Amino acid sequence: MNFNSLAFLIYLPIVTGIHWALPHRFRKYWLLAASWFFYMYWNPALIVLLLFSTAVDYFCGLGLSRVQGKGQRRALLLTSMCANLGLLFFFKYADFFGGMVNDLASALGLAYRVPALNLILPVGISFYTFQTMSYTIDVYRGKFPAERDPVMFALYVTFFPQLVAGPIETPGALLPQLKKERTLTWADADAGVRLLLSGFFRKCAVADICGIYVNRVFASLASADTLAVAAAGFLFCIQMYCDFAGYSEIAMGAARLVGVRLTKNFDQPYLSQSYGEFFRRWHITLNRWFTQYVYIPLGGSRRGRARQVRNTVIVFALCGLWHGPRWTYILWGLYAAFFVCLESVLKGPAQKLVHKCGIRLEDPGVVLFRRLYMMLIFLPAALVFRAPDLPSFFLAMRRLFSGVHAAQGFALLGLTGPSLLGLTVCLLAMARLGAYGAQEMEVKETSRMRYTLSLVLMGTVTVLSVLALMAGHDMAGFAYFQF
Repeated sequence: MNFNSLAFLIYLPIVTGIHWALPHRFRKYWLLAASWFFYMYWNPALIVLLLFSTAVDYFCGLGLSRVQGKGQRRALLLTSMCANLGLLFFFKYADFFGGMVNDLASALGLAYRVPALNLILPVGISFYTFQTMSYTIDVYRGKFPAERDPVMFALYVTFFPQLVAGPIETPGALLPQLKKERTLTWADADAGVRLLLSGFFRKCAVADICGIYVNRVFASLASADTLAVAAAGFLFCIQMYCDFAGYSEIAMGAARLVGVRLTKNFDQPYLSQSYGEFFRRWHITLNRWFTQYVYIPLGGSRRGRARQVRNTVIVFALCGLWHGPRWTYILWGLYAAFFVCLESVLKGPAQKLVHKCGIRLEDPGVVLFRRLYMMLIFLPAALVFRAPDLPSFFLAMRRLFSGVHAAQGFALLGLTGPSLLGLTVCLLAMARLGAYGAQEMEVKETSRMRYTLSLVLMGTVTVLSVLALMAGHDMAGFAYFQF
């Protein structure tokens, strides 16, 4: 079920209302049934994979709580990881690697071919497999006790707000909240509605509009000029951020309406002053997962600079591959790893130079320069992430650095005076959404009227935006569903 659909707008009030009407002991059953329905709305058959992953990790967790031998514990952990990663690899990468084998066979003059499976990618499989693996690994490490209630564990895996696109929650962050007896408070209701409205505005009034102009340029790259490609790259940065941050805010808002606080997944990443800082602010829960379960076990930064660089490259390459079976994603990961490693290597000498020259890093001019630097090096990363394949990316880069400025090339964007004004207004409104949709904001009794008026205003803007978009083009799904 898409968040930006009429079905969800009917589904959410029903689920929330019945949840609070039920006694606490029955709420877990209702939320689990509602979450299964939410997932089955796309394709009922795919629930089998979700139930399989849930069952494997539930029983592996129980086994880890009962056995003491290292060999047995490692066998249980390996069972969980092979089951989850096996499903993920088969459905997401089998055709990709089959194509690589066929290309190699052709290059060697061999007649052997791997048949294409043409598999349907189960929605959210990249997210819920990582979430279930985090549970098993934490139980194995002794960081979290095994959950004995199968209903509660299944709810942890399938909790509908974050089931298909995160945030990726650890068991320590989510399970205790699901178990706790909750009451509906004004603060939860207010913050939940504001997060929902903020998320819908990011998605419907910013991301989808930016996507229109980005798609136009990438559909005719050969005719685009430098300005058109640069504008498309900039707009795609905004599109991807608002699409995924919008989803995360809707997820946090929906969860807040049933008394659960999900982890904040974005922290104004485009205000970062370095590439490393950017990835600490972008898709926070995925980066945390790779840090805790891949980077640190590899040795992190504990064994010298060379090992640190190696581990960083491995993590970012895997992160790129996690996004999908495309060479552009792998190149995106390696590109990010290069600049993160470069910044890490140069950080010490740069700090000494800055101190020697008397430069204050907190000065507004220095802050602005560093943010512009970050955005400039991020632009090629955005283009490679958006490009459908490597030839398209290289064509986009050639057009970007061609130095050609033609009215016809820039006209591909289709930005007329009124549409440019509307886009500018949406972008300015987006810049104010951080405070409006802040998860941590609580409501004081004396401020209810002010917040109510704010809700009415934001709701009006959102509804008008959605109506305008529905009249102009089909509503787009969330981009991260494909991952």
